[in-house]
Amino acid sequence: MSDGFECFKHVGLALDPIHVGTGGARLGRVDLSIVRDPVTKIPKIPGSSLAGVHRAYVAMAEKKYPGCAGQGQPDTSGAGGHCCDPKCPVCTVFGFAKGKDSTTGFTGLAAFSDVHIQLFPVATREGPLWVTSPEQLRIAGLSIPEDANADAVYRKSTSSQPLNLGWLLLPVKALSEHSCIRDELNKLGVPKHILDRFGVVPDRLFSHVVNSNLEVRTSVSINPETGAAEEGALFTYEALPRATLLFWEVTCKNPKHFKIGNKDIEAANNKDKVHSLVKKAYPYLEHLGIGGMGTRGMGRLRVLEPNASSNHSSEIEQSDKDKSQEARH
Repeated sequence: MSDGFECFKHVGLALDPIHVGTGGARLGRVDLSIVRDPVTKIPKIPGSSLAGVHRAYVAMAEKKYPGCAGQGQPDTSGAGGHCCDPKCPVCTVFGFAKGKDSTTGFTGLAAFSDVHIQLFPVATREGPLWVTSPEQLRIAGLSIPEDANADAVYRKSTSSQPLNLGWLLLPVKALSEHSCIRDELNKLGVPKHILDRFGVVPDRLFSHVVNSNLEVRTSVSINPETGAAEEGALFTYEALPRATLLFWEVTCKNPKHFKIGNKDIEAANNKDKVHSLVKKAYPYLEHLGIGGMGTRGMGRLRVLEPNASSNHSSEIEQSDKDKSQEARH
């Protein structure tokens, strides 16, 4: 942690499938594909999409919508646009372009990283398994398993029976760092029912597992006069499935090091205040969502609260044992 900035880690649970599209139709197995990392081909949500939806929702919460929520340029009459006021919680936290009352722009006090998959749910014959990889753990600053190199599923179970991840059948091996990774995930607020059902696969397999298990839906436009499907209006689109665990960071700058128009920033006086303003978007994310296809049951994202008490794996395991004993009696 620095006096100039502080990074806050966040984990979100997808309550619905999430579709953040590439902006147009493409040739392939689906018409509307989602954004992927250009190198690993693993789906992600760009930081710009996250920042934009946060700005809109914080503007709603602070009753600054729509003026301070959009692109910020006034109309031809000079009305509207960002207020550019050092007292405005939206303009100071998220920044603004050159406006009618400002000679220069301001980058804002909060910076958003891309949103990466932390744990990806996959259907198996033993029920859902949340899969990750060493690189996805490294992005979140978690322990990196050194033995997860062979083509296998590394998890707590030591069963010799192979396990299917969708269409892929892999042997199962014991994960020596399971307890340590489980404890770190618990600190981030990952639900307990997921902590016992996660596995690690090598980086070279993770993108294949994810891309072959995305949710794909088919939609068609309906003619309002006939109530029947429009001819030639059938299209398909993909999305991150429900119950995907996502990770991102928000870097909050210290307001005392910045000025707007030679005036001190009054909307926030420290890094924690900047972060608290960002967090005002969380209830809206859970109910209004992020990305497209919101009218088709997609987009809701619940931001999980970190466990300040950081229960250790041994305590969680003891609680599970107690529940099992109670169930038997």
